[in-house]
Amino acid sequence: MLEYNTQLSKAIAYIRGGPLAPQLQGIIVFRDVPNGVEIYVHIQGLPAYQPSQSGKSPIGPHGFHIHEFGNCNIGDVEEPFLSAGGHWNPDHQPHGNHAGDFPVLFSNHGTAKMSFFTNRFTVNDIIGKSIIIHESPDDYRTQPAGNSGKRLACGIIQQL
Repeated sequence: MLEYNTQLSKAIAYIRGGPLAPQLQGIIVFRDVPNGVEIYVHIQGLPAYQPSQSGKSPIGPHGFHIHEFGNCNIGDVEEPFLSAGGHWNPDHQPHGNHAGDFPVLFSNHGTAKMSFFTNRFTVNDIIGKSIIIHESPDDYRTQPAGNSGKRLACGIIQQL
């Protein structure tokens, strides 16, 4: 039976949509557990899936990553949240193996819920970084960021 140490770190990111998806909102909770971090995700207001058309990428499932900087300034309304920087990649791996690469978010009538585990970082490693939700799915191959499209929403990871 696993025992959890209540002294382990926890963090939260409150996700808010930008000008391309103002209805998008949610929370992401990070919790140190034995041998890694458990991540719980609850997002609402995701855009409906649209298949690729006329050479354009599909909308959804949605790329979902930790980004370098804890800055969710909108900036350019056509290309929001660029101030969050690129994908967080502390060990300089090719894309698809960044510590900040997460599974894509699948929208079910605008809602995505999931939890997963990673051993790529601790909660304290990511405090002050940001979470970005992208318009298109991450292909986990294209360098440097997986061709996941425009940035729809952002949240800064804060210690709990």
